[in-house]
Amino acid sequence: MKEQYRLKETIVTILADTAKHMDAAREAIVFHRKELEHYISGDPFFQSTLEPYCVGQDVPEVVRRMIDAGNAMGIGPMSAVAGTISALAVEAMVEAGATFAIVDNGGDIAMITDRPVVMGIYAGESPLKNLGFVMEPRDSITGVCTSSGTVGPSISFGMADAAVVFSDNVSLADSAATALGNATGLGKDAVQGSFDVVKDVPGIKGSIVVQGEYMGFWGSVPELTKARVRYECITKG
Repeated sequence: MKEQYRLKETIVTILADTAKHMDAAREAIVFHRKELEHYISGDPFFQSTLEPYCVGQDVPEVVRRMIDAGNAMGIGPMSAVAGTISALAVEAMVEAGATFAIVDNGGDIAMITDRPVVMGIYAGESPLKNLGFVMEPRDSITGVCTSSGTVGPSISFGMADAAVVFSDNVSLADSAATALGNATGLGKDAVQGSFDVVKDVPGIKGSIVVQGEYMGFWGSVPELTKARVRYECITKG
């Protein structure tokens, strides 16, 4: 089963085997968005800051995860919002019994899968097209998160067409993808140099950067493959 679900700014694609698991994802998104909105209403700075954020421990789970991820990368907590919502939704699906669950929140993906899954890399106008990677079956949740300076509405200070990060901490993958995208300039050397921002961060498995005609890799990344990347299948507003 596959459906697109929208709640205000949150636009996700949910994949699952049963309606019960789809319901669990939607309910989790509603709950955690409400928690996040309530927190932001009392502290608007949380939503606007681009710097690490300090706060006490008595905060909602969604807020805590965002803060921890942003601080780990030296940037603001909203850098982790999409990945965190995805992770919490997939966790709810697993609690409902899912062994196959994917939530794609605008390119920030949380998943658990009992079968191989091919994921395409969408890099806008880059000539490197119809490439993807194979996510092998696994019995725990993992994250695949993407940032871009040339595609989509998210804030980025770099020139990456696609900056992809792999981590079992989905919130961290989201913030790290933002930081990696911010660090990417133009050209082959800039692509290779961008990985310095993720190399020493515990919990990050690997990353991919596409910038123009250049593609770089760091760490452990899934097997690359040909993939038909269809624009209409991309989760977007």
